Amino acid sequence: MELLNKYGSNVIVSAVIFTLIFVCPFCISEIRAGDEATIIELWYRVKAPAPVGLKAVKLNPEETAFLILDIEELTCNSKTRPRCIASVPKIKKFLGQVRDKGVAVVYSLTRNAERETILPGVKPLGNEPIVKSSVDKFFNTDLENILRERGIKTVVIAGTTAEGAVLHTATGAAMRGLQVIVPIDGMSAGNLYAEQYTAWHLVNAPGSR
Repeated sequence: MELLNKYGSNVIVSAVIFTLIFVCPFCISEIRAGDEATIIELWYRVKAPAPVGLKAVKLNPEETAFLILDIEELTCNSKTRPRCIASVPKIKKFLGQVRDKGVAVVYSLTRNAERETILPGVKPLGNEPIVKSSVDKFFNTDLENILRERGIKTVVIAGTTAEGAVLHTATGAAMRGLQVIVPIDGMSAGNLYAEQYTAWHLVNAPGSR
């Protein structure tokens, strides 16, 4: 993640929408085609969409916050999410850049994590705020107030898990009228498909696109 033209950041996104589906096994007598078939019947016919192209953006440091979501021992480790570990140096590099420009930095943790479990290299400094919640970091936290009090209009979001904290916090930010930027090299999950469908969802779904 590199700042472009002093304040920019590279962004690329692509993925697939995921929907809760109820299936009645007694109602399916044969595999049907076309509009009558359910997604379960058509599952293996689905082709992934083309990836969205890389984009550059410019940021106003005074109106931007960098959100680092759940980069700590319980959720970001080599056993369960090695791709998260691989993303940490990139997050660290970008974090250094935005701190140099005076960008606000806000952290999130899951309910069982602590400040001390945040990984080395991306630990908070001074009074940089930390909120605790499940997948939506706005839920039952002061995150919205923290951003409003600082006059934040744009959030750059990095973290894990893509289909959890990143997806739901980014959607929550967009629904609150904030401009949302998700650098792909700072977003990780336990598997590639989760990263892919999260990225596609963020760009294409109502509420976040």
